[in-house]
Amino acid sequence: MDASQLMKGVLEGCVLALIAKGETYGYEILTQLSEHGFEGLGEGTLYPILTRLDKNGFIACRKTKSPYGPIRKYYSITPEGEEHLALFRESYEKISACAQSILKDSEGKE
Repeated sequence: MDASQLMKGVLEGCVLALIAKGETYGYEILTQLSEHGFEGLGEGTLYPILTRLDKNGFIACRKTKSPYGPIRKYYSITPEGEEHLALFRESYEKISACAQSILKDSEGKE
């Protein structure tokens, strides 16, 4: 099975959860995702998620000058984003519990 398809549905909620911890920027989000086992993700995966979250009003973006190069975008969660994250967590827990129940129940059976 292609793990990227399974991961795709989970990444948006994980990115939102990381932003909910406090204002952050793209490279820091990628680093945190990597530290939690989402290795090998690049900007081409993250920035479309950030754009979608911003477009849906779940995050706010603040731009500031960086002493190290181009303008840096800082992301923070909005009240709508907090509601969306709560719903994501609830749905994720339910789906995970159902899948775990089936997968554990079918171990060793053919």
